[in-house]
Amino acid sequence: MLIRRPPDIRASEITDERLYRTRREFIRTTSGAIAAGVLPPALLAACGGGKDAHAAAAPGADDKLTPFKDVTTYNNFYEFGTDKSDPAKNAGSLRLKPWSVAVEGEVNKPKTFDVDDLIRLFPPQERIYRMRCVEAWSMVIPWLGFPLKDLIDRVEPTAQAKYVEFTTLYDPEQMPGQKRSVLDWPYIEGLRLDEARHPLAILSVGLYGKMLLGQNGAPIRLVVPWKYGFKGIKSIVRIRLVREQPVNTWQVQASSEYGFYANVNPEVDHPRWSQKRERRIGELRPRPTLMFNGYGDQVASLYAGMDLRRNF
Repeated sequence: MLIRRPPDIRASEITDERLYRTRREFIRTTSGAIAAGVLPPALLAACGGGKDAHAAAAPGADDKLTPFKDVTTYNNFYEFGTDKSDPAKNAGSLRLKPWSVAVEGEVNKPKTFDVDDLIRLFPPQERIYRMRCVEAWSMVIPWLGFPLKDLIDRVEPTAQAKYVEFTTLYDPEQMPGQKRSVLDWPYIEGLRLDEARHPLAILSVGLYGKMLLGQNGAPIRLVVPWKYGFKGIKSIVRIRLVREQPVNTWQVQASSEYGFYANVNPEVDHPRWSQKRERRIGELRPRPTLMFNGYGDQVASLYAGMDLRRNF
């Protein structure tokens, strides 16, 4: 797979941001487009007519898309370094082919999928999502992905499956940040099964009409827009359906600061800073943080009766 770094991408190759406001879904991806790492313009044609299941969740007109350059050069991905600029500098060492994802655990049909096969099985659609980092910065990103639910349903969870655990690649030669003990490698994340099966939770394989770059979690990553960014585990190699709640990496690192649920909640401050406001990348003035990142109408029912201060 050819992965081109941002300086190598001509401005003419980046789809106009205005087109993303009306596009609803992508035509089936061809194997040639997958191999090239770029989805050709013909595949970016909008489908006319009906409203898709995610249209109501799309950001409003005041939510300007974060520029492609910022999305691909200002990143948290400790496997490639702890500075925001490190992932873009160091992710070129990541080998994206071949790449497979094992889906196993409490399922009737465990299977290891090649990522290209996943793209053919579940043609990516565009999802424009607000993304909120626990550090109080945020972006609006046009992801290409498919519902995590579709993959889960394909392997047929057993009645014992209650949670979903995700694991990132562990290979310090490809991911030089793993040579340092800043985290307990490999990176692990988890969701409750009903969260994972919510239609807003997706597995992303691209953004801005292109396949994911290494710094953004190539070739496949999790996107859960109502949660803080550290839940969006990148470069996934294993998905396990399990009976017990997984212990995610940041809980191991600092359990008093990072909980399992990580729902965006302006009323629950991080111990070292307030979460009441956020700064959208590219904007000078901070804005109020929205409960569930603005997706409360879709996801609040998942947490009915829970103490969201305790279950942070």
